Amino acid sequence: MKSIKYAFGASVFALTLSAGAAQADKLTFYCSAQEDWCQLMARSFEEATGIDVNMTRKSSGETFAQIRAEASNPKGDVWWGGTGDPHLQAAEEGLTMEYMSPMRDQLHPWAIAQAESAGNKTIGIYSGALGYGFNTDLVAANNLPEPACWEDLLKPEYKGHVQMANPNSSGTAYTTLASMVQIFGEDGGFDYMKGLHSNINQYTKSGSAPIKAAGRGENTIGIVFMHDAVKQAVAGFPIKVVAPCEGTGYEIGSMSIIDGARNLDEAKAFYDWALSPEAQNLALQVNAFQVPSNVNAETSPSAPDMSMIKLIDYDFAKYGSSDERKRLLQKWDEEVSTLPQ
Repeated sequence: MKSIKYAFGASVFALTLSAGAAQADKLTFYCSAQEDWCQLMARSFEEATGIDVNMTRKSSGETFAQIRAEASNPKGDVWWGGTGDPHLQAAEEGLTMEYMSPMRDQLHPWAIAQAESAGNKTIGIYSGALGYGFNTDLVAANNLPEPACWEDLLKPEYKGHVQMANPNSSGTAYTTLASMVQIFGEDGGFDYMKGLHSNINQYTKSGSAPIKAAGRGENTIGIVFMHDAVKQAVAGFPIKVVAPCEGTGYEIGSMSIIDGARNLDEAKAFYDWALSPEAQNLALQVNAFQVPSNVNAETSPSAPDMSMIKLIDYDFAKYGSSDERKRLLQKWDEEVSTLPQ
């Protein structure tokens, strides 16, 4: 097998491939972040290494389902981005492999904690708080009060004005479901989801779609990670970002190498590169406002200040486990999604 050598300086990432490789080096890259960020990561890694990248962008839940379906004959090499819960479940089910990157000593403790909770089969690459955003023009035009809490979204005047993703396909929406259960208790959390259901106008496939629709004026309120709402506001759309008053959950976006990867050396090279400050700073070019995991990477001044948000003690180990995730999704399917609207 061809060898890949790594050299890391204070601000330089270098990778060299051995000469005379029998074929072009390549990487199959599954990405669960926003499309423009996925494209930038793929192209920048190609430029940094000369490795050809085949990138597929799907939401977290969809990517997890694909990796599981391909388990007997893996097609992907590395999975980058998306909420950490499905990455943790993939690790638990043996779909991803242990890898200890030499970049670990540059990461925030929460990124390392994510890795250790999964037997080092995944690692944290960014974090972001859950919340929602609303179109201020539509709120005013419909004479609606400005919501400030989770409970506000249950008010009858918001019927048909709220949008979120389907938790089966979206990591954002699964984080919403798991957060409501942790904030209000399981019975109260499902009562909340049932009440919210009556106000939902559409369950989207992608987690960020509801706030994009709000930015376009096609929807009033989108339940999303707050950084996705900030992206719309910074782009000039009339979006106000809300950190709900009761407190909220958060994500640790993660990265994993797929067990049985056909291009394992390239997958490890991408993994190490993606943890570097240079790679994480690419987020600024596409207005991705998450908090990066490398302590030397830059955080946009527009990013939500996590220290100013009332965050719950989100139980990643429990709600990222295979059994708990399956149970909650089945319960949502049976008790929430089937209700009339």
